[in-house]
Formats: sequence, C-alpha cells, structure tokens
Amino acid sequence: MCGIVGYVGPQAAAPVLIEGLKRLEYRGYDSAGVAVFDGENPVIRKSVGRLTRLEEIVKDSPVLGNVGLGHTRWATHGRPSDTNAHPHTDCGGQIVLVHNGIIENYMEIREQLEALGHRFESETDTEVLAHLVEENYQGDLAAAVRRSLAMVRGSYAIVVMSREEPDRLVAARKDSPLIVGLGDGENLIASDIPALLGHTRQVYVLSDGEQAVVTRDSVTITDPVGNPVKKDVFNVTWDAEMAEKGGYAHFMLKEIHEQPRAIRDTMSGRIDLSRGRVVLRELPLSAEDVRPIERVFIIACGTASYAGQVGRYVIESLARIPTEVDLASEFRYRDPMVGPNTLAIVVSQSGETADTLAGLREAKRKGARVIAITNVVGSSVSREADHVIYTWAGPEIAVASTKAYLTQLVALTLLGIDLGTKKGTLDPDRARSLVASMGLLPGQVESVFATLEERIRNLAREFVHTEHVFFIGRGLDFASSTEGALKLKEISYIHAEAYAAGELKHGTLALVVEGTPVFALVTQDHLKDKMLSNIREVKARDARVIAIAMDGDPDIEKHADEVLRVPRTDPMLAPVLTVVPMQLFAYYAACARGCDVDKPRNLAKSVTVE
Repeated sequence: MCGIVGYVGPQAAAPVLIEGLKRLEYRGYDSAGVAVFDGENPVIRKSVGRLTRLEEIVKDSPVLGNVGLGHTRWATHGRPSDTNAHPHTDCGGQIVLVHNGIIENYMEIREQLEALGHRFESETDTEVLAHLVEENYQGDLAAAVRRSLAMVRGSYAIVVMSREEPDRLVAARKDSPLIVGLGDGENLIASDIPALLGHTRQVYVLSDGEQAVVTRDSVTITDPVGNPVKKDVFNVTWDAEMAEKGGYAHFMLKEIHEQPRAIRDTMSGRIDLSRGRVVLRELPLSAEDVRPIERVFIIACGTASYAGQVGRYVIESLARIPTEVDLASEFRYRDPMVGPNTLAIVVSQSGETADTLAGLREAKRKGARVIAITNVVGSSVSREADHVIYTWAGPEIAVASTKAYLTQLVALTLLGIDLGTKKGTLDPDRARSLVASMGLLPGQVESVFATLEERIRNLAREFVHTEHVFFIGRGLDFASSTEGALKLKEISYIHAEAYAAGELKHGTLALVVEGTPVFALVTQDHLKDKMLSNIREVKARDARVIAIAMDGDPDIEKHADEVLRVPRTDPMLAPVLTVVPMQLFAYYAACARGCDVDKPRNLAKSVTVE
C-alpha cells in the first residue's frame, strides 16, 4: 500500500507532488521520490526514510518543470533503500514509473527481459513494469502501457511518463485505487483523495482495468483494450481530515474495511487456485527439511499471540506437528526446550517488538530455524529470521490492530497448508478444498459489512453502559474469542474476557449475572452440541447471548438472543470471518462511549522496549 501523486499543469510540479505526498504519507513511509520533466529529460530525486528527507534533497537540488509524478512507499518487494525507492526507470531513463500493488509474475518477466538485454538496478517488482513498457513502446505510451499490463498478473495502480511524450501522464489500475483530479488548466492523479484537496474537489474514480491519459487540458479514459469510457464526475464533500481517512470517522474503521484488500494482497501469488495449492516461494523448505521438525513454537505478543493461537490449531491439524504458543515476554525466561529440530515462528506487525526480537534471538541461539511473519519489509525481525513471510496489510495507523491480525491468520494458514503438504500429512483433496475456500475470503468479509454492520452498530449502543462482557468458544472459536475480548477492552475500556466454554463450570459461571452480555462463537461443527450446552448454561443465569455462527445452521436462534451470521466457509478458516463482527462491535462500542478509538489510553502501536 503506497501513495501516488501525478501532476500536469502550469505550476512547478515538485512542490505540488511533495504536498500531495505529505497528505498520503499514512499510506507508506519507508521511502519517497519524485520525477519531474525538466524540458529535456525526466529528473528523479528519491530517498529512503521519511518524506522530510526527500524534501531536504529537493531543496538542496531543485527539480524544475510542470509535469511529474511522486510516490511514498510501503515496501513489499525489496528492502527500503534509495535504489528500491520509486520512481523506477527503464535502461535509458526514457520511461519513468511509480506503482502501488504486487506483480505476481515479476520474476518470470524479469528473466525474459534480462535475456533481451535489459539491465535491472533494484530488487522491486515495479522496475519490471518500466522495462516492459520500454520493450513495448512503439511511439504511443498509452498503447505501450496497455500491451505491458496485458502481460502481468497481480494488482497495480501505476502512473507512467515518457521522455518522448513529455506533455502527458498515463495511469492505470487493477485492485489498487487510483483517481484523477480535474483542475482549471491542470489535472492531477493520486491514489487517494487527500492528495488532491488543495487543487480540486472534482474527480474521476478509475475502475478496475481502466486507463487514463492525462494532459493539462484533457483526460481520456479507456477500457483494457482501448475503447473510450464515459465517467461521471465525483464531487468530494469531505474535509481534509476525513479525506485522509477515506471518508471514515476513524482510521480503525477504515482499516477494518480495508481487510478484504489486505487478505487478497497477502494471498496474492501464494495460492494457485487452478491447481489448488499453496506456493510460498519465499520459504525454500523442502520435504526433507520439514520431515525432521519435531516441534513448533509460535512466539508473539498481544494481538499477534492471539493470531498464533489460531495458527497452533491450524499447524497441528494440517501438519500434525506439536505446536506451542509462547508470549514472547515469557519465552526466553523459562529456558525453553528448543533445538535443531525445532521450528520457531515469530509474529510481529511492526517487526520491531522488543520482546519478540528477544524471543527470536533465544530460539536461534538454541539452534532453531526461525520463520518471521511481519508486515514491515526490512524490519529487525525480518533481517534476523532465517525466512520471512510478509503480510501485505499496508500501514496500520490505529493502535488497535485489525487488518494486520487478519493477514497474520492468512499467513499462518498458508504456512500450515505448506507444512502439511510437504510433511505428507495433508490429503491433497483437503488442500485443494482449503485453497479454494481461501480464495473466497475477501468477498465473504465484504459481505459481513453489508449484512451485519448496521445491526452491530445498534447492538453496541445497547451495551454502552455495560461493565463486563464475556466471550466463549471451543477449539478454534476459543482462539478467536481471545482477540474479540482484547479488541473490546483496549479501545472501549469495557472489561472483557475470553473463556474456553468447557471451563464455565470451573469458576467462570460465578461472573455471569442477569443481563451480562456473552458472545458465543459457534462455527466448529464437531463441537456444536457442546457449545449449545454451554450457551444454555449462561442463559440459565439470565445472560444476554450474542452468537456468532455461519450461515445455514437453523438451531442457533433457538438458544441465543441475537445471532450474527457470517458466510459459510471451511471451519478451519472461520476465524478470518468471525473476528470481523467482534472488531465492529468493539469499534462501535468505543464510539458510543466517546473513547479515542485510534489512540486508546496508555497504549502504543509498536512496543520497542521490554
């Protein structure tokens, strides 16, 4: 997830680009760059680090011209560095390009282009696009872009400029947002509305597959084969703060709604739906490497540790390897039984969590192979682990994690399928079924918003003065319930706890009194009868039961006061869907109580000290 800005008009382009990038820095902040056509050539300035570093470079070495493009990066391919920063060029510096998204077949294309004599400078997937446009250029930039994009798989929002056509920018999108701002004698391109508000409130919102040719006096939009497309102008009424949040009241709600895209990106290039298999190219473990593994430790803190609880069930079920989840803050102090036949999986959104780093180092010191699951390319965790599976959630601004958690679940599930396949414990038909079900998850999460969000908003208002909420479940549902309880207490300050439903009679029932809200997760078919018995136990104490269940199960309504239904999926994948209603309930409860949703008291986004 990166920020893109383009400008064509009478003004000096560089200040306009940098101003727009400032408004988009929440989309990516590990490097930034601009390219401006100076009348003869595109001139590039770029740098690793925050945008202020780029500003200093442009101030010391100005770039003059009226046509340009800019980019602020959140790395997916290639660590943060000056070389990997956008914009990228072709061999001769004729084509300049910025890109948001993931090109799945970039290595295949890169090898083909290298065989034709193209020379690459960076580690990124984006640079492939610049060379591909160069290879396809025959005097018409828009046609070259169209031919190039027909050859790639993946997601993209791109803006391209050419030395041969210096009066225009060409933009295109698929699965990544891109808009065109309509000004007076000037036009702009951006990945999000905030970048444009200082110049216009009239925009075209590009749809998937559409391409735009933008000059100072015109905007031409075409479909994937070049046919003209007529677009309605969208009039932006948001203020600047709301625009930064995509029209949402808080970053947390925006990030909850970004989860379908985050899931899709994290699976991109890693599931082969046609063959029903997982492809983790970043994890070069052979069957011979996997078979000797005797034990798995998942090491994490907070939300990541709750993702790990789900991961434990998945790995044990699919790969049949004993798996433990350890709080990173405790792991190294108990002298864990770790050795060469141990696989350690460390999970951290930021990749800088101090306790998780310490756990990683302890596992390596004892001889374990370490896999990191993290959202930040080039982070300490990613550098020190033996292998890395990146979650492509994009920057997460709200302190309470939502899309990072969901992509961690996806990454752990991909890993579980991969380990089970290589170990020979996962039936191929079962693997194909799981992969097919994973492909449906982004659309299923979107349907949860459509069918449940308004109900959940109203439900949260009913419990605005509640002091205690309990979450119960069995198996994977219990693992999911732990994250639901954490979300509620960390942003609404309502006391919330998760309990294994089978433990109710061992003391927990003493806390349940008349009117107590109890969220009961009921998605594991083989545990359903026992869960219904547990629901009856809390109902007998006059609790208010809100069940979360999958579609197609008519029995739940007989036992619960409210039933929130998510789409039916493989029970192994249910945690990806059931957490969404719990995230929404926590968010709307916090709003109803007047809490600072994005910045809850006493908490920080990344815990970099013990």
